[in-house]
Amino acid sequence: MKITHNSEEIEIRSRLPVIPLRDVVVFPHMIYPLLVGREFTVKALQEAMIRDKQVFLIAQKSSAVDNPGLSDLFRVGVVARVLQVMKMPNGTLKVLVEGVIRAEMVQLESSGGYLSARLHILPRGTMKEDRETEAVSRSVSEEFAEYVRLNRRIPDEVLVSVASIEAHHHLADNIAAHLLQKIDVKQRILETESVKEQFLVLSEVLREEVEILKIEMKIDGTVRESMSRGQREVYLQQQLKAIKDELGQGDEPGAEIEDLYAKLDAGDFPDAVRARAEEEIHKLSKMHPYAAESGVVRSYLEWLLVLPWNVKTEDRTDFGEVQSILDGDHYGLEKPKKRILEHLAVVRLSGKVKGPILCLVGPPGVGKTSIGRSVARALGRKFARMSLGGIHDEAEIRGHRRTYIGAMPGRIIQALKRAESSSPVFLLDEVDKIGKDFRGDPASALLEVLDPEQNSTFSDNYLELEYDLSNILFITTANSTANIPQPLQDRMEIIRLPGYLDFEKAAIARGYLLPKLKSELGLEKLHVDLPDNGLFETIQYYTREAGVRELERQLSSILRKVAVELAKGKRTRKISINKTRVHKALGPQKYTETNIKPTPTVGYAVGLAWTELGGDTLPVEVVPMRGKAKLTLTGSLGDVMQESATAALSFIRKHASKYGLPDEFFETLELHVHIPEGAVPKDGPSAGITLMTAMLSALTEIPVRTDIAMTGELTLTGDVLPVGGLNEKLLAAKRIGIIKIVLPERNRKDIAELPPELLEGLNLTYVRHVKDALRMAMTESPYAGARVKLSSQSSARPT
Repeated sequence: MKITHNSEEIEIRSRLPVIPLRDVVVFPHMIYPLLVGREFTVKALQEAMIRDKQVFLIAQKSSAVDNPGLSDLFRVGVVARVLQVMKMPNGTLKVLVEGVIRAEMVQLESSGGYLSARLHILPRGTMKEDRETEAVSRSVSEEFAEYVRLNRRIPDEVLVSVASIEAHHHLADNIAAHLLQKIDVKQRILETESVKEQFLVLSEVLREEVEILKIEMKIDGTVRESMSRGQREVYLQQQLKAIKDELGQGDEPGAEIEDLYAKLDAGDFPDAVRARAEEEIHKLSKMHPYAAESGVVRSYLEWLLVLPWNVKTEDRTDFGEVQSILDGDHYGLEKPKKRILEHLAVVRLSGKVKGPILCLVGPPGVGKTSIGRSVARALGRKFARMSLGGIHDEAEIRGHRRTYIGAMPGRIIQALKRAESSSPVFLLDEVDKIGKDFRGDPASALLEVLDPEQNSTFSDNYLELEYDLSNILFITTANSTANIPQPLQDRMEIIRLPGYLDFEKAAIARGYLLPKLKSELGLEKLHVDLPDNGLFETIQYYTREAGVRELERQLSSILRKVAVELAKGKRTRKISINKTRVHKALGPQKYTETNIKPTPTVGYAVGLAWTELGGDTLPVEVVPMRGKAKLTLTGSLGDVMQESATAALSFIRKHASKYGLPDEFFETLELHVHIPEGAVPKDGPSAGITLMTAMLSALTEIPVRTDIAMTGELTLTGDVLPVGGLNEKLLAAKRIGIIKIVLPERNRKDIAELPPELLEGLNLTYVRHVKDALRMAMTESPYAGARVKLSSQSSARPT
């Protein structure tokens, strides 16, 4: 069908691509910018651009529908032509379209990935226009002018463009397009059958909108009048104040001011705090109570007057009582307990209460967090706790300045307010998990808090006054010191808490966990017996941890099943958690076999590793292949461990002739070193001698004993350097039944500090040079010309 549009003859096809629109109704003779992003609409637009740039634009009944069908669309829309297409950075298309003529959708089809419709054109311009139409058009124009004048969201320039339009159908569409109405109203206007009917509907809508806008203006005027009345009240208050000054009554404080002065007089505040508080109270007395700044000053005064500036608690100095409380709450943990007693001795002798700053480092579940509350109870101090895990904002420590809306002191000051004491035991949990981003570095802010030489004059950004933190006993906790910045470590006394041995876990289970679980599960009246066979079965075959959290969960699981039996009506006053009950409650054993090979193996050696979760065995596998001077390292190895592997290979190449290897053996060889459990990151230098032993075994084809575990850093000269984490490493070896351990000679002094129960049954061998480790670990001497059989491996390893 051919039509005339803007003096241009256009051929309209009977079937066009369809673009459904969300929250938009398009009118003829108007230009619209549209965003096209849905896949089927993009394809429809592409189809239109290939042909004659004509599309059918129709409104959706609901914008929530992503893939509309026939029932989701209105029947009347507008045929439009595409003027411009621009691709946006996010992949959507910005399209400029011009409405041409109304059309009714007769049939909707989906093909080629887009919608298309067969249309029935609804022309308007050729219809006869009578005097009644002229009259109603003038009325609508006047009402539209009133509507634009009252509506601030429509620019006045629209009236100029509307006044220049002569054709009635063009005028009606232009006015309809500028109305700020819901989609249903606009669609109703679009679907009118004649220009006259469209004008009548427009008149109805405009009259209703004008009435609403007039009401809005009336409400706005009332609000403005109310604001003027408030300003008048402020002026009268100032006049009243001037009158009181003339009468000599200007210094009479209000009830609120009197209350603030009373709190100031009743409290024990430092001179600087008292002076600042008096200054702020005086400032508040001069302000109007509804002034915005008065709320800021009032909040600041509340913080100043509620903080425990000089409120301290006396430490309990009875050594026997303190020791009894600490032992009653925690089993073991001798180092922190000893340090607390040393603190009490210093307080008694010097009379000073300057608090130490302790950092408890150990694997999860060994009691680092809970000991803080126990220490506070033992000393008779208040307890405050702050978790540092995930903190990124420096203001969490130092607070916000008062210039910010909603400003508050930092969490250190907030915790002291809750504790109601300036000398509590303050636990800073997870100090190794502090974050850092564009908002600042909280770890750097902690330097002042944890420095005994600086924290007596700690400055919070909100208070803008010095607060004395030197009387606080700070205890921080961490799983590892690797992620703690060195300046922060330097300000703390590091106390390392090792993992528990099996007999220690058993004692904790009987003395601490079982009474706690009975209380939590309502089994206080039930006598629960925990024999060794059931308890050690749970510890050895259902848990694998340095602490006791998993043990507590397993015992809780057993007791919950007992509670179910009692709830069902079973009558008993005593139960025994023996081996049979453990198997019945917990199912098959979870940890039954180790990942260590049972017999001597070529290219395979057992190392020991320290992790944040405790100790673990570290099997190293090496496979030589044909290649060209390449060392492949897999198993999520860190930079330091990769360097250890490189150093081990360099040592073997340097001494190749001693091991019966050609000097150029590596030129035609590729070594692949793998440490199992590849998803677990591994790092550190302590696997040096293990890597070297496994490599040499693979090259000389001499098996390595797997009943021996070793640890030690290797140098290029073959020396074995000392390592850390011995407690956790020996515990890991003992747990899987390895009792022969190779350690650096320089670690001999550290063994004396380990508990005798851990060393019981272990056969420790100390080495200075890697050749001593090779003599212990390999089944034959690796040296050329001296291939004699060394010590053999026992056929079975204890479990």
